[in-house]
Amino acid sequence: MPKKLMEDYSIFNAGHVVLQSGLTFRDAKLAYKTYGSLNADKSNVILYMTSFSAHHYDVDWMIGPGAALDTDRYFVVVPNLFGNGLSSSPSNAVEPFNGARWPNFTIADNVAIQHRLLTQQLGVDELQLACGWSMGGIQAYHWAALYPHRVRRLAVTCGAAKTSEHNKVFLEGIRATLTADAAFQNGTFVSRPERGLRAMGRSYAAMAMSQTFYREELWRRAGFSSLEDYLVMSWEMNFLRRDANNLLAHMWTWQHADISANPLYHGDFHAALQAITAQALIMPSATDLYFQVEDNRLEVEQMRNARLLPIPSVWGHRAGLPSANVEDAAFISDAIRELLAQ
Repeated sequence: MPKKLMEDYSIFNAGHVVLQSGLTFRDAKLAYKTYGSLNADKSNVILYMTSFSAHHYDVDWMIGPGAALDTDRYFVVVPNLFGNGLSSSPSNAVEPFNGARWPNFTIADNVAIQHRLLTQQLGVDELQLACGWSMGGIQAYHWAALYPHRVRRLAVTCGAAKTSEHNKVFLEGIRATLTADAAFQNGTFVSRPERGLRAMGRSYAAMAMSQTFYREELWRRAGFSSLEDYLVMSWEMNFLRRDANNLLAHMWTWQHADISANPLYHGDFHAALQAITAQALIMPSATDLYFQVEDNRLEVEQMRNARLLPIPSVWGHRAGLPSANVEDAAFISDAIRELLAQ
């Protein structure tokens, strides 16, 4: 991690946490970053969640003065998912929960501890908006279902309320690719699996972007000189800077995501969607290959106050993280500004 980022966040010490698995995770630490100022009555809070393998600084493109998440008006809190290397993770765990003994956190486990951060540490009772991209959007969905009276608005970009069967198959594929490396032994990585991480990046690239993206060579807009340059410098490098055991932890969390898989809803997915009272904006990418528009359409049909707004993009899943894509960035930003104005 670059030195300038070492103290770029705060830690909420959650203590001993009983997970959905029944295991107690001791001395759980939630890393989080805040932007902007909390107003006197603590009514200007936006919760913006991180995505697969990402840290808060990987997803902060729409935070800042005048941005969609306007820090001149709002207090933006970005909690880091457990397993991402900043919050408690396999890479920083001590015995017995390091390596293959990591006790996987569900999305509901993450959200419950985020709820404690907001209420116990920050004294916040209500969110103006819960939002996120990909796994961040999955967390936002969980917030709206598990704490419906605390979430006024919901914005999900390229995410879902439950991981689809096709998405699970995709995750099985990248897990198999990564763990084929010889460094994977007895359920854990005993050394850095460079070959596995590079292979995972190449496998991931096929599903993350659309066929049209590749046909039109849109990687050139991001400054890459060839397709091979793009695969090496974007996708391989993205995963080479991650810890492999952390990636496995996040795959498990993603694969088991379901807003109804908890004691509140007992697996009743329709009831969980119906319980969401937030004004919801669900924004899939038109060309996302694993969070499909149709999945979101079926969810929105069962929600009380939701709008489906597909992003007209050829950037696939990465339409929701448009670091090199000004059109999608403008589309998402304008939609979220409109939601916050309502």
